[in-house]
Amino acid sequence: MADESIVGTLLRHWPAVLAVAFAAYLVNNRFNRGLSKYPGPFLASLTDWWRFFDVYKRRAEVTHIKLHAKHGDVVRLGPNTLSFANPKALKSIYGLNKGFTKSEFYPVQMSVAGGHRLPSLFSTTSEPFHAQLRRSVNSAFSMSTLIQYEPFVDSTTELFLSQTEKLYADTGDSCNFSRWLQFYAFDVIGEMTYSKRHGFVEENRDIDGIIEYISKLFNYVAPIGQIPVLDLFLLKNPIYLMAAKYGLINATMPVARFAQQRMAERFPKKGSESVLPTNTVEVKPASQPDLLSKFIQAKTDRPEFMTDSLVMTMAVSMAFAGSETTAISLSSVFYYLLKNPRCMEVLLKELDDKAREGYFKDGEHGLVTWAESQGLPYLDACVKEAFRLHPAPGLPLERVVPPGGTEIDGEFIKAGTIVGCNAWVIHRRTEFFGDDVEVFRPERWLVDENKGKESEEKRIKEMSGVMLHFGMGSRTCIGKNISLLEIYKLVPTVLRRFEIKLEHPNLEWTVHNAWFVRQLNFKTVFRKRDIVQPSSA
Repeated sequence: MADESIVGTLLRHWPAVLAVAFAAYLVNNRFNRGLSKYPGPFLASLTDWWRFFDVYKRRAEVTHIKLHAKHGDVVRLGPNTLSFANPKALKSIYGLNKGFTKSEFYPVQMSVAGGHRLPSLFSTTSEPFHAQLRRSVNSAFSMSTLIQYEPFVDSTTELFLSQTEKLYADTGDSCNFSRWLQFYAFDVIGEMTYSKRHGFVEENRDIDGIIEYISKLFNYVAPIGQIPVLDLFLLKNPIYLMAAKYGLINATMPVARFAQQRMAERFPKKGSESVLPTNTVEVKPASQPDLLSKFIQAKTDRPEFMTDSLVMTMAVSMAFAGSETTAISLSSVFYYLLKNPRCMEVLLKELDDKAREGYFKDGEHGLVTWAESQGLPYLDACVKEAFRLHPAPGLPLERVVPPGGTEIDGEFIKAGTIVGCNAWVIHRRTEFFGDDVEVFRPERWLVDENKGKESEEKRIKEMSGVMLHFGMGSRTCIGKNISLLEIYKLVPTVLRRFEIKLEHPNLEWTVHNAWFVRQLNFKTVFRKRDIVQPSSA
């Protein structure tokens, strides 16, 4: 009877009961894991909806920079989330064998094919799975191996140059340069992965709506990733995935469909057999080995681990990671050069002087090889400065503190706390990069001859050591070298061929932070430039 009386009382006063329960929930969040001692927005200490809406506004990196400027090196961004700004925290959080794992923010980014989620090197939270998969495909991404893929980059670059001349230089039409560079990055990855371009540059359009889809996906991922459980009710809804599995709806992403088509072309399915071969005897060798052939080889070498699904996952993730971030970095380099004419002038002088010396082999198309790009110190400085000022990831790279807790930047943080650093914050530390951190100044990456060489080299090494644009530690972006290969080849090649101007020099571009910080309204005009030839002896 007493139990019935209690239940009856609770039911009669349910509004008050709910209010008390909600208040208890907020108080619990506020004092969760002893994080109440760390400064930050009060609402952020009560609910993750604060950072959901902040990220939804698409300029979270600005919020984080301001919060750290106001509150110091440790800021509370959520009931269970801390952001660290001191570069000393990097090794503690991202260092090897520290026991940190990725947070649930990352599985929200898993691609879907045939009703199944596809954990990838980037999206998995399982360290053993990540280690096995990385071990299986690591050799395909070493710089020594990637040099073999340089002809793929050159092929797409030649098309990009001819199309730029035809569509923009010859007509004088305005170019949406950030989008044009994204077309280029997608086609390079398509050719490098499948020996077949998607067709973006050739047709000057978004093929199969792939770019639009990825844009919408990241617009979804960024805020939903702040409250990952929402994903289970939305894109990863079990009912939705079940319907996709049995063909009632098509939930396969456009990039995944493209990958499936390329695989089916190369390895036609025979009856009920696996689409992909199980040994190299069955594979018709490609005229030029591509990444897909490397992934197939990994399946041959490690059949107990590498499945058809994982080969598919690697192929699909190439498009996600290999196009968006590279296009962002390419846009950054060109934009900051165009906004800083002095820097552009110095770089053009470096290129032209080298050309007159006979440094470049290609005097017809202006193509610059990877090896040649490594002998251009000012180009290197410009690229690194663009990486610093506009890193592709615009949110903290979240990790979960391991069991037992750990010390980060002098603070003991309890197990289960989500911690991370935002590259936009780290890259603006004045003690590493100087007082002019908001200024595009490539010279900060060069040895000042008026100062001691040893101390200058140490300074540059320290700057390099805190750069977070490709991540850090065991989860460093595996496609880093692909991105570098494209950037260091395309930038000098385009500048040898074209004179580029901003369509509206006084206007700033629009920055859009949807996890990766894209650029909008970056309009340029092109004019053909005579390729500088070697001076006669």
